[in-house]
Amino acid sequence: MEKIEKALKDCNLKFLEKTFGLEEVDMLSALDDWKAIAVNISDFERESLLHLRHLLDFNVHDWNEYELDSHFIGPVFALVNFSSKKFNHYSQRFIKGEVGDYLLFGKPDGIVSAGRREPEIPYFAFQEYKRELDPDGDPAGQALAAMLVGQSFNTDSLLPVYGCYINGSIWKMIVLSGKEYTITDGFNALTDDIFEIFKMLKALKEIVKVLTNA
Repeated sequence: MEKIEKALKDCNLKFLEKTFGLEEVDMLSALDDWKAIAVNISDFERESLLHLRHLLDFNVHDWNEYELDSHFIGPVFALVNFSSKKFNHYSQRFIKGEVGDYLLFGKPDGIVSAGRREPEIPYFAFQEYKRELDPDGDPAGQALAAMLVGQSFNTDSLLPVYGCYINGSIWKMIVLSGKEYTITDGFNALTDDIFEIFKMLKALKEIVKVLTNA
């Protein structure tokens, strides 16, 4: 049977839940495990985050999506440094995967994936928007759809896939395990939450190291 093609940008939470039987839950053990990973923030990282927070505070109401990505989101991910021989951080790279009767495809704003030079198995995906619901789509749904693509590469469907979507200064983390997913409350990067965001990204790096045997 020929698969139905569906772009990631056209996916929203309602479509994903109805089509793939997904259910949003209040908590997942995989999210607790993610939060529980102990990481440290160096003095250099702390000073860098304070500098980036100042830039965000000054510009967040005026930056468009591309400026927010290049001046804040990108530098935060660069500070974590996901570059390795086994995995890397990619932006606007094409991914596709078979999920049920559908072929989901598109270019997420960002992914952390196995593969040094091009993405092979996405473990984390994010979407960035200035508004919760944008004329071009639902960022939570788009991020979750990209996470489903990542899940489609795993033989173990219960292996967690991670993600987030960013609305201006607010970051919401997502975890998908099997047919269940959970979305955290928002972390405000204009507050000391920026350190919690950074810790979760550093913890994600440790998770990806294990998944890729790095």
